[in-house]
Amino acid sequence: MTAAVTRITLEEAADPEAQEAVWSGLRAYNELHSGPGSFDSRPLRVVLRDEAGAPLGGLIGRSYAGWLYVELFHIPEAHRRAGLGREILAMAEREAAERGCIGVRLETMSFQAPGFYARLGYSVVGTLRDFPPGHTRFTLAKRLDGAPLEVSACST
Repeated sequence: MTAAVTRITLEEAADPEAQEAVWSGLRAYNELHSGPGSFDSRPLRVVLRDEAGAPLGGLIGRSYAGWLYVELFHIPEAHRRAGLGREILAMAEREAAERGCIGVRLETMSFQAPGFYARLGYSVVGTLRDFPPGHTRFTLAKRLDGAPLEVSACST
């Protein structure tokens, strides 16, 4: 009996089949430990549109594993400081709570909006210096269920 040929390839092009193989394998493994359906992923979009309905910015994320992960959040410069970011994030938080999420997690850079998130109750749960070089990337989180946010160092 001969062993199957296995090879590793480095790819830049999007391959939905490869992405599904990675995601479904990871989800299956995770759900062995956390329960069926616990890693089902559901998109969430809160879009800022102009008068004609064209998208200008907004929030793109997904709920899974009991949390909302904010993947992208952008308000165009001309629309900042008008409360729109606060309103968009509040809308996403309300939807996340309705979906049963216990919290929200996101990332921002030192030159972006860490102060904005801090004012809205988000706490830094991780930092990565020099990402990009000369700046810091922050991971922030906020519990929506009223429980305290507990952060600990990773240990294996």
